[in-house]
Amino acid sequence: GSDQDGEFKDHFTYPPATSPNPSPKPDPSTLVFGKQFSDHMLTISWSAAGGWEAPQIKPFQNLSLHPASSALHYSIELFEGMKAFRGVDNHIRLFRPMLNMERMYRSTERSCLPLFDKVELIKCINKLIEVDQEWVPYSTDASLYIRPTFIGTEPSLGVSRTGHSLLFVIIGPVGPYFATGGFSPVSLLADPRYVRAWRGGVGEYKMGGNYGPTIAVQSEAAKQGCQQVLWLYGENEEITEVGTMNLFIYWTTEKGEKELVTPPLDGIILPGVTRQSLLDLAREWGDFKVTERRVLMKELIDALDDGRILEVFGSGTACVVCPVGSLLYRGQTYQIPTMKNGPEIAKRFHKELTDIQVEKFFE
Repeated sequence: GSDQDGEFKDHFTYPPATSPNPSPKPDPSTLVFGKQFSDHMLTISWSAAGGWEAPQIKPFQNLSLHPASSALHYSIELFEGMKAFRGVDNHIRLFRPMLNMERMYRSTERSCLPLFDKVELIKCINKLIEVDQEWVPYSTDASLYIRPTFIGTEPSLGVSRTGHSLLFVIIGPVGPYFATGGFSPVSLLADPRYVRAWRGGVGEYKMGGNYGPTIAVQSEAAKQGCQQVLWLYGENEEITEVGTMNLFIYWTTEKGEKELVTPPLDGIILPGVTRQSLLDLAREWGDFKVTERRVLMKELIDALDDGRILEVFGSGTACVVCPVGSLLYRGQTYQIPTMKNGPEIAKRFHKELTDIQVEKFFE
């Protein structure tokens, strides 16, 4: 195909069958998130003049960038987070990779980076995993984390569409988000002074610029004895995300119905793949109402005061689901009964989703 429609030029460039010095594989029980990387990486370069070059799989190595590269100055940069699992049948599978590719494509359009063929990129990622397949942990508790990254490498300080870019993928084994012993509930700081994203902005895209500025607020939360931030938005204090996760509330409505509610995809939250998977599962179960709508902080506090909150949890690729145990808001700490209630729904989601990941798969 032509370079305009985003197809990579044919033919992989392969490294020797094995990296000259393969690293020892870590024990799955000792894995920390995002600290260990496999022996190889995938790189695909693009230029306005030549279009996409052939994908290369080569030994894991440092990048060489021009000091004026646009990613370094203007955050022309985006990424994805996805996982591969070694099934109980020893087959390695990616979990819903097309959802990640679709989101990456949307982020690419928003960043004015060159478009790519989503199916081709999955094929390239599969090839990288095939080369480094021994890095996929032989464990149902651990997985291979995949980090596709796309950066502008334009060697110029003009604020403009980049004429050079680099798409690369690095992978590494990660352990379970929760240390053995099951769920650990997190405490949240909700402070309306801080905003993660805003309507008309880029909160729904997976760009580094959405994450770096949250670290200072995370530190503020830690100072106040909380582990994560509950991000509020606007004068009505809409509840949006928790830390870097999507948020779910399982409660009894004022009419007495059981309902699972999560904020809608209206531009200020990231359309999480785990979020979508939980909604798909809950709708398949049909055991309670499933709603995507704006939820205000006042509604959450009122429901807590009325004793109608059953469970609150975050969802994301790293943890699958993460229960919430308490909330600090305007100087007052509210206890959330997630753990007292099982947490029945959060555990059910966790079990069903992890079973799917290692045993049976979504189409």
